[in-house]
Amino acid sequence: MASSISPKQALSFTSSAHQRHQSRAIPREFHLRFPASASLPSSRCAVKSKAAKLKVLAASAAKVMDQSPSKASPQAPTVVEVDLGNRSYQIYIGSGLLDRPDLLQKHIHGKRVLVVTNTTVAPLYLGKTISALTDGNPNVTVESVILPDGEQFKNMETLMKVFDKAIESRLDRRCTFVALGGGVIGDMCGYAAASYLRGVNFIQIPTTVMAQVDSSVGGKTGINHPLGKNMIGAFYQPQCVLIDTDTLNTLPDRELASGLAEVIKYGLIRDAEFFEWQEQNMPLLLAREPAAFTYAIKRSCENKAEVVSQDEKESGLRATLNLGHTFGHAVETGFGYGQWLHGEAVAAGMVMAVDMSRRLGWIDDSLVQRVQKILQQAKLPTSPPETMTVEMFKSIMAVDKKVADGKLRLILLKGPLGSCEFTGDYDQKALDDTLRAFSKS
Repeated sequence: MASSISPKQALSFTSSAHQRHQSRAIPREFHLRFPASASLPSSRCAVKSKAAKLKVLAASAAKVMDQSPSKASPQAPTVVEVDLGNRSYQIYIGSGLLDRPDLLQKHIHGKRVLVVTNTTVAPLYLGKTISALTDGNPNVTVESVILPDGEQFKNMETLMKVFDKAIESRLDRRCTFVALGGGVIGDMCGYAAASYLRGVNFIQIPTTVMAQVDSSVGGKTGINHPLGKNMIGAFYQPQCVLIDTDTLNTLPDRELASGLAEVIKYGLIRDAEFFEWQEQNMPLLLAREPAAFTYAIKRSCENKAEVVSQDEKESGLRATLNLGHTFGHAVETGFGYGQWLHGEAVAAGMVMAVDMSRRLGWIDDSLVQRVQKILQQAKLPTSPPETMTVEMFKSIMAVDKKVADGKLRLILLKGPLGSCEFTGDYDQKALDDTLRAFSKS
């Protein structure tokens, strides 16, 4: 069963603070205590769920965190399983996993691989990924396609470059696509894999916090449309997700903060203890402390894996993972794809969802204040861009994927920390008042 940290068992260490991540010293002294046994909380969201099927299959986070990064021998990764019957797969989490060819190669079923990456990630990790796929495995040949970097390129035109490369290379149905990059690359590569020859295998190697804690897990793939974000896509599960935490060493500070929005989300909707841990350890996450980040990624993946195993196609429970996303997607679409990072838009969207929850009388002011504080600690925005208007929000939200029978359904907090509700049954005045409070009329 998964280990957990309570707020009173917070991680502490001695090191110089806030060194630049490119050359930071690894803390030599840190102490982390875990309870003898603990488990993830059952979701208290309004949608009832069956018993959790989450399995943690390898070393506990405590064991992984206690390993010294300086040891030469490779350490077993933490492994979280997404339980989907015959489509189940594993999430590997750990340092130096791209130096472990065995982890990737056992998920390659044919002899041809296409690595999909972007202009930012390719110079950093493409060579290492190709080596991991081919070392000791001469029968495998690897092609690559390098796409432009940014949300503004998550469209059909860019997607066609993946298909062009696959067809030109004469890849067959036993090939494997590998997504090497952040959420945009993962979404596009996954959708290409779902569509090419009506479906080929693919693997996720996420290199951003956003992708590692959220978008690489669960099988949501797709592209944007000018009228709405992620409106074209498919549910298509990977063969595995390989999270090498060392890739965070090259991640810009703004991208790192963006990913923390999704980490905060899990605590708000279903894992109060995790949220309380974040309140005490946000400085460590911003400082990229390895043990703290390993734990945050692990706990986030456990939360998402549990939800996906119960509601793969988002019929109810899985929708709760979209706290703040309806408002946030409106920001991304209305302000322009790529102007704000996804996590930045979601952070502002969460503040709006929390504000609406308070107006409905579903939460108290103290939780509103805690959400504001932790987002500010994470260096995330707490309001949308000034150019957003009430009419822009309404027109974009009207085509949101969660609209059913003409009614916009939202994820709102209700009750104590860690509780939420996915519903279309709310007072429209509360939504209107929230929109007016955060945007121009």
